[in-house]
Parts: sequence; structure tokens; C-alpha cells
Amino acid sequence: MGVGGFGFGLSAERQPFGDDVITHPLVIYFFIVGVLLLALRAALRRPVPEVIPERALTAGCFVGLALFLAGNFVGVHLLAR
Repeated sequence: MGVGGFGFGLSAERQPFGDDVITHPLVIYFFIVGVLLLALRAALRRPVPEVIPERALTAGCFVGLALFLAGNFVGVHLLAR
């Protein structure tokens, strides 16, 4: 989740999906994470918290968010030069 968050953060300034709030890269990122967790649940036919502990899921979300912000910082301040 961290690598995905960082990658989406790098492109967040350009708004590649549009200018609406619902098409912000952070929203798209968490939508994709949700879809992938649903796909994991369907593939394993078990609830996701039985496979991945809830603390790890929560930590992954926070790490993804933090690295999104770090990627956004890098994309705006370091790669723009």
C-alpha cells in the first residue's frame, strides 16, 4: 500500500483523472485499495480480517496515506525543478 500511495502522490499535482473532488488521486487510490481488498475476499472466500489482521490493514492505510503525502511533496517540490 505504501508503494501505491507514493506513486499516486507523485502524480497528484497534475490531477491526471480530472479536477473534481471524487477524481482526486487520493480518492482513486483508496477506491482501488478497496476494490483489491474485495477481490482478495472473493478469491479466498474468507473475510479479509481472517487473512490480514485488522491492525495491519489499518497500519497499511495510514502508511499509504503518509507515503501519498510524501510522494506529493516530492512531486511538487523536488521533481518540479
